[in-house]
Amino acid sequence: MSAWLLPDHIADALPAEARHIEDLRRQLLDAACAYGYELVMPPLVEYLDSLLTGTGSALELQTFKLVDQLSGKTLGVRADTTPQVARIDSHLLGREGVARLCYCGPVLHTRPERALASREPLQMGAEIYGYAGREADLEILLLALDCLRATGLAAQGPLTVDLADARIPRALLAGLPLEAGALGEVLAALAAKDESRLDALTRDFPSDTRQRLLALPGLYGDENMLARAERTLGTAPLLRQALKDLRWLAARLGPDVRVSFDLADARGYAYYSGMRFAVYAGSPACEDDAQALSSAEQARRQARGADAVLRGGRYDGVGAVFNPYVERERPAVGFSLDVRHLARATAPRARRAAIRAPWATPAEAPQLAAAIAALRARGETVISDLPGTECQPDEFACELQLVEIAGEWIVQHT
Repeated sequence: MSAWLLPDHIADALPAEARHIEDLRRQLLDAACAYGYELVMPPLVEYLDSLLTGTGSALELQTFKLVDQLSGKTLGVRADTTPQVARIDSHLLGREGVARLCYCGPVLHTRPERALASREPLQMGAEIYGYAGREADLEILLLALDCLRATGLAAQGPLTVDLADARIPRALLAGLPLEAGALGEVLAALAAKDESRLDALTRDFPSDTRQRLLALPGLYGDENMLARAERTLGTAPLLRQALKDLRWLAARLGPDVRVSFDLADARGYAYYSGMRFAVYAGSPACEDDAQALSSAEQARRQARGADAVLRGGRYDGVGAVFNPYVERERPAVGFSLDVRHLARATAPRARRAAIRAPWATPAEAPQLAAAIAALRARGETVISDLPGTECQPDEFACELQLVEIAGEWIVQHT
């Protein structure tokens, strides 16, 4: 084995990809800043007890562990930044009102989340703490869409928002004496739309509950499906409110956004407390393909997480465990994405224009050095050829050069 071989699902970012990723990172954070989100930078490693506290415990299998040589305690390399941001909001900021926070940094996974995924995502996210109303859900959705628009992704085809709500399966399963293992199997069958497996798992459930659970895999599609869901799922207040909120959100996302619903999507059941969403990119090739957005195959693809560029939702109370002596059941809603994955989904950036110049030092060629400094101060890229060499950068288009004409240094085409 080569000493230079990298671990599986770990890769270098070479100049073109690295610049693309960095451009996206800046665009995403600028979009969040325009909404008033404040940047935080949690550490890459924490004591494992803190990192996996509360909601973060679900990440244990995805978290690399190591021993701190200073304290002897076990450290974890973060696999998700949200628990850390929840800790910052609850334990460090301690604000009573609304807090809008954003972040962008690497996380590390023990296993890839899906085929071809990196185990070192560059995770960008934004979160609102302290507001329980659906207006915060809508702001997060609008910000998520504006972030993707800022990167140029929307120009490649319409964005599709797939909406679900954790309250729907939770309301249907409420009161059933299910052990954790049995509950997990039911939720997995719902998420995979495995109707035969769901039929077998619910055989001993009360008749009304069973019928409604078996109906869930078929409740996907456009807004017309919601009326059918209201007739099918019953009149429980929690169900009615969830469907009402989904309809309200969908009506406010704008005409350029496709909206679909998948009421059986039970991923993150233990984590999410309300609305949850995924954003998919790309345009159908023809009108017949557009109809497939609400088809069973599309629903199955989305259930597997295929092509989702961004995910988010509501996770109230996520930071309560970090401040047990103070009532801090803070409502929270947010989203996150992998900037590396987004870079693969967006068009490559054009090479940056640059000016080639002779080598110069202020002492030996003060006029040339001054001309180069003035160009760089104006925001131009100037590449000085080292003596006896010619630089051949991949990321810069050197179609201009700095030449001396009649004692003046002038920029002209090569």
